Amino acid sequence: MRFLVTGSAGFIGFHLCRRLLAEGHEVVGIDNFSDYYDVALKHARNAILETHHNAFKVERLNLEDQPALNRAWEAAAPDVVIHLAAQAGVRYSIDHPEAYVSANLVGTFNVLEAARRFQPKHLLAASTSSAYGANTEMPFRETDRAVHPQSFYAATKAATELMGHSYSHLFQIPTTFFRFFTVYGPWDRPDMALHKFAKAIMAGDAIEVYGQGEMSRDFTFVDDLIEAIVRLAATVPGTDAVPGDSLSPAAPFRLVNIGGGKPSSLMAYISELESALGREAKKTFLPMQDGDVRATFASAELLETLTGFRPSTPISVGIPAFASWYRDHYGA
Repeated sequence: MRFLVTGSAGFIGFHLCRRLLAEGHEVVGIDNFSDYYDVALKHARNAILETHHNAFKVERLNLEDQPALNRAWEAAAPDVVIHLAAQAGVRYSIDHPEAYVSANLVGTFNVLEAARRFQPKHLLAASTSSAYGANTEMPFRETDRAVHPQSFYAATKAATELMGHSYSHLFQIPTTFFRFFTVYGPWDRPDMALHKFAKAIMAGDAIEVYGQGEMSRDFTFVDDLIEAIVRLAATVPGTDAVPGDSLSPAAPFRLVNIGGGKPSSLMAYISELESALGREAKKTFLPMQDGDVRATFASAELLETLTGFRPSTPISVGIPAFASWYRDHYGA
């Protein structure tokens, strides 16, 4: 099949493209190689993808540039589009909200307009567990009301879900949005906690532990996430609902959590990294940061019903895999 993947040089986009190429698909990636974090890491990921000379091509453009996006989309003629490109980061959104309006809202609008014009067989797009915001009933279910985002990042991602539903309804575009739950693993972003912790530990610096270390997360290893996305790409929303479904009554639109439903404490996460690196971290305990939530906990029932799969890699396996990559990549 032919896939179009936005954010192909990003952490998740890279892993997804590599998996699709390994399965023999053709992939056109779109990425603007923004300098939000070290661009060298993006170029290193992209160089690996470009070794698939006949099956992979990257278009360097901003999704905010609608004409350029349309040209790339038309040339690619994709069967399936997976929209991952976004401005990420909860805390960055506090001081730079304009970046989230541009990348997340305008960028996604342009993707939806292109889908309206070119009608892919399936449009999939990334959202976030942060969309559950102030919800306290756990595990988080796709059918839960989620209208209290606690960061502007979460607000923009939740808004893209609503935008996607409206386009799916109006133009009958089969659409799946998935909410990620704290993805980690090799090649992750330098602004993510695990990467920052590893850098500080190897340098002998103190790590900053927010929420006094009392937070918990439904950590999702990146290989599990990619397995779920690939399976969901083949699960096109129609009119037949399954038990516990989030399928819209008005559109071929579905929302799916991608998380294992087994939260771990932040301190257990750090302990696994200390073991993997063979060093104990110096710790500075700090209060919760603005925009953060104390816990995330995914209901994985719908994902498993639809695909026969749920993320199951424990942090005792995933974190050593990250640590091994980190040592190799940075020569640590």
